[in-house]
Formats: sequence, C-alpha cells, structure tokens
Amino acid sequence: MFTIYPAIDIRDGKCVRLVQGDYNQETIYNENPVEVAREWERKGGSYIHLVDLDGAKAGQPVNDELIGRIASAVQVPVQVGGGLRTREHVERLLSLGVSRVILGTAAIEDRAFTEAVLSAYGDRIAIGLDARNGYVATRGWLETSEVRADELAAELAAKGAQTFIFTDISRDGMMQGPNVEAIVALAKSSGRTVIASGGVSQMDDLITLSTYAQAGVGGAIVGKALYTGSIDLQVAVQAVAKA
Repeated sequence: MFTIYPAIDIRDGKCVRLVQGDYNQETIYNENPVEVAREWERKGGSYIHLVDLDGAKAGQPVNDELIGRIASAVQVPVQVGGGLRTREHVERLLSLGVSRVILGTAAIEDRAFTEAVLSAYGDRIAIGLDARNGYVATRGWLETSEVRADELAAELAAKGAQTFIFTDISRDGMMQGPNVEAIVALAKSSGRTVIASGGVSQMDDLITLSTYAQAGVGGAIVGKALYTGSIDLQVAVQAVAKA
C-alpha cells in the first residue's frame, strides 16, 4: 500500500514552507494549521505529516500544544517530527493523540535513547533520515554528520525500526522531483518501509514512486506542490489507488 502524506510545517504557529531547510527562505501559506489539516482530511488524506520547525531548531517540542489540537481535530492519524530528543518528548506527543513520532537528530546523537524507544513503542517510532550527499544532516539540517544514511538505516532496522522517512535535502522545496534511485536503494538495503520526502512536484512523481511499493516504498510526503496547486490531493489519492 502506498500512502500520500500531506505535510504541514509549523513555525511560529503558522503553516509555512522552507527551501532546503533554510529558515531565511520561508513562505507562509496559512495562519491556521488546524484548518489546513482538516482540509487535507476532507480531500482524502489518510495520514498527515507534521513538522515542528521551531522544535527542530530548539531541540525540544515547541508547538506541541498546537500539534495536539491538530491531532484532535482530524480523524486520520498524524505523524510528527522536530526536536524530539528525550523519552519525555516522545511520550508527551503520543499522549496528545499523535500516532507516530519521527526521530532525526537523536537517531544519530543518542543511540541508547533511540533503541530504547524503538523497543518500547515499535512502529509508533519512525526514523527520519535527512541526507545531504548521502550523509545524514541533523539539528534542523543545520549540521551534516559523518554517518551515511544507508548504514544508519541498516543498523536501526536491526534494532527494530520499521519505518524510515528519507529526504534528499538537495531536492526539498525545489520542485525538481524526488531522488527515486536513492529512495528505492534505501528500501532494499534496509528491508524496511521507506517514505519518500522532498522534491515531489507533480503527479507523475507520485505515480512513479507508487510503482515501487512492493520494493518497500510505502508512501510520499507532499508539501509545497499541494500549496502551490501543482498537485491536487484528492486527484492524487485517487490516481495512486488506481496505479
């Protein structure tokens, strides 16, 4: 099964988009993220992807109260990333009705914590692998580690990780299409579900990715393309279901 995840990136309580994670290249699309979530649900979104951009920068959840309101406002599950560094952070968001939380920086910098929450919460934990030239970026993409995304995925899959969210930072917000080759390679090498993120700009990108569902590509996160209108979520959901 291939799932489209409409994205809501939150900064200062608003729905925004950044270009390649650059906080200085921000576009505000809506002042009310709760309404945006309801709209994506109305258009057929079966899972909503939330990012706490302030949290990613601060290293702890910042917009958690708003995220809880979003989770309560929709019937579909939501997944959240951004600044989750401790078990308390994870448990706080899960207690607010979030279905799945995404660990990024912590997966690199605090392996003991990552393995502990994978053991405790299983598939309610996803690992976000945001890569720049194959190496994992951390701290809201402000830093690049010396860890290869494929190697980290293999190690964490062995520790119980079921879901990875892979972003090629060079494609994010650029509307140039996803790095399909890298996404499929990661799914095959890890043996786990990989959700594609970054660069989805047109319907063909989603159709192409969906053809690799059997290889482990479980879905795609779509952000800017929904807000600019180059992809209509309702049409996309129906098209992928038929593909």
